[in-house]
Amino acid sequence: MLVAAAVCPCPPLLVPELAAGAAPELDPARAACADALGVLAAARPDLLVVVGPAEGPGRGPHPEGTRGSFRGFGVDLEVRLGRDTGTGAAGELPPSLAVAAWLLERAGWSGASVEGLGVGESLEPERCAAAGRDLAAQAGRVALLVMGDASAARTLKAPGYLDERAEPFDAGVARALAQADTSALMALDVEPAHELKASGRAPWQVLAGAAERAGLSGALLHDDAPYGVGYLVAAWS
Repeated sequence: MLVAAAVCPCPPLLVPELAAGAAPELDPARAACADALGVLAAARPDLLVVVGPAEGPGRGPHPEGTRGSFRGFGVDLEVRLGRDTGTGAAGELPPSLAVAAWLLERAGWSGASVEGLGVGESLEPERCAAAGRDLAAQAGRVALLVMGDASAARTLKAPGYLDERAEPFDAGVARALAQADTSALMALDVEPAHELKASGRAPWQVLAGAAERAGLSGALLHDDAPYGVGYLVAAWS
């Protein structure tokens, strides 16, 4: 069953080497992510599953030891999901899971084994929830690290330009994460989330499915929108 979850944004700019001169602007988000990972470690899970948005070959399961890199963003930096299993895991982590792997390495994660799941951003809510239920059933004590951004349309210079729906959308997600409100997360519609470029919608609904009967409480650790993109950090335990 699910015993804890951390929700983090997944911009590659979280990695200081990619952010360069802008790195200090995301220091509060990095600190909040570290606090959320601390909640996962304290829960002493048997299995940690990292869930994040993915496209194409990045969708689906990624076993422990799968590698990722940030070369596509101009930095020759590699990461690995969890421990090196020595099996030479095929494939490469999608960007969202590569950011998660970086966060785990930065935190010195050495507890439970780690697996990844890349989720298509258009996956229907009930299929997301079903995937979450399956994840929660994989071990006696399961933790999730859920990656995904809120809207990318909070300002004129945001990737999705300015959309008046973005701020209330993000506020609703923030409330749901703060209250561990699985029903509110399941109520997020696919089309508005897509239009607002909220990459976290599907991963959040995987979390909602996993947490249906877990009785967890939530805490919102960070809520900001630098660059016009909503970055939310929360911990459920």
